This record gives sequence, structure tokens and C-alpha cells, in this order.
Amino acid sequence: MTDTSSATAVLERFHERRHARAVAPQGLLALVNTQWVDSAQTIWGVPGEWSPAPAGLGGLALTATAADGIEVDGEIVDGTVYVSGSDAIAPSTIRFSPTVTGTVIANDDSSSYALRVWDAESDGIRAFGSISSFPLDESWVITADWVPTDDGAAVEIQHQKDDAPRRRDLPGLIRFSRDGADYELAAFPAGDGERLQLVFGDATNGGSTYSVGRFLFPIPGDDGTITLDFNQAVLPPCAFSYNYNCPIPPKQNRFAVPIEAGEQQVLAADGSLLHEE
Repeated sequence: MTDTSSATAVLERFHERRHARAVAPQGLLALVNTQWVDSAQTIWGVPGEWSPAPAGLGGLALTATAADGIEVDGEIVDGTVYVSGSDAIAPSTIRFSPTVTGTVIANDDSSSYALRVWDAESDGIRAFGSISSFPLDESWVITADWVPTDDGAAVEIQHQKDDAPRRRDLPGLIRFSRDGADYELAAFPAGDGERLQLVFGDATNGGSTYSVGRFLFPIPGDDGTITLDFNQAVLPPCAFSYNYNCPIPPKQNRFAVPIEAGEQQVLAADGSLLHEE
């Protein structure tokens, strides 16, 4: 194979993995509810009474009867149990039925928790057709300079459903020039190892691509460079389910030019948008 055909094959496998993850039992299309719990309450779509766990424990408290059929960490709940969140060493597993499961997530400082409900047979999964994407464009594989920042540097990232921006660590800046324009992008740790999360927007947003923007997950090299392969730009989770709260690209990460590389839209089986933006 030529280098281009090899790169195309790699990109096809990347898209195949993205499709498989989207329809997984706890994939992007399976999320049907995210509900923050600040007092004793019921959760839409699932049984039991949920409340904040006592101070110092983290996670949520669940009160249910055996007739509710809820399993936490493999055991049927009959009474009150504590459900560990995503910030615990061993987060709890929750099962409501053969197809419906749950996870507990923490906010940034673990001061509050939400229950996420996943349905392996959600409307989104049943209606899903594909994730459209641009053809490979090797000109959008960019080797940029990676410039570490001083300790304590941060960037403020606004989320769709938040009133105030969230402060994220900024380990470095990504600098490059293209077509006479200079760029200095801010990416924050993705939370899963060496990868960074670059939240960016461009002139295709709201047209050929999802309006909110897209993500890229580059890894800084040891030689002072970082590779940005925009062919592997992905749609944010909110393109798949309204129950996500996605970050919005900061001003410095907004390109005035179209980046016609990477994922475009989530489509239904008939080729229409899976849901309105």
C-alpha cells in the first residue's frame, strides 16, 4: 500500500472503533439521563430513592427494596447502601435491568454527585445510522511546538449548562503557523494518562459539522513538539445525547478557517441528523 492508502486504512479503523463505542451499553448513545442529587429524590426512569452520602463517604446513598430489583456491585439492594462515585478507587456498578445500568459521577471538586442512567436499547441507539466524516486530508496533520507553561497555569473553560467557567490545568501551549496565521492553542489534561484534550471550533461548525465544536486528544512528544491530526477530530458527547454537558471552545481555540477533516455529524439510519443541535 502507498503511505496515503495506509493512512486511509488507519483512519477507517479509527472510525470503526468510534462507531462501536457509540452503540456500546454505556456508550455515547446509551446515556438517557444525568441527574445531580443534592437532596433525597427520585431519579427519572429508575427506581429507588437517591440522596447525597454522609459527609466523608462520597458518592450517593440509595434506598430501595428487593422488589425494585436494583443491583449494586452485584448484590440486590434491600435497604440503604452507599454507591461509590467515579472519583473512588473502585467506583460502584449499578444494574436496574438487563439493559439499563447506572454510574455515579462527581463534579470537579467531588462536592456533589450525579446519577447517570444508561440504556443499551435507547432510542438513540435504535435510530443511529453513522458518524459522518470528511475524507482523509493529510494537510491537516500538523507538527506543532509544545511550549510548557509555569506550574499553576490554567485556562477557563465554559460548559454548555454551567453559569460560570471551570478552571482547568494548562500544562503547555500548542503553537504553529498555517497559511500566514499564527495559532496558540490551549489544551488541558484529558484525565486518562498523557493525552490532552483540545476543545476547538472552526468555520465548519453549524454547517457541515456540529455547532458546538469538536475535540482532539494529542500527546506531547519528548522533543518539544506535538502532533495534531485533525483527521481524528471527534464530535463532543453532546452531539450524541442531550444528557451531556460539553465544554465550549475558548476564544483562542476558534479557527476562522474551515477544518475539513475529522468527524462531522451524528446521523440517523435515514441520513438525517440524529437530533437537532
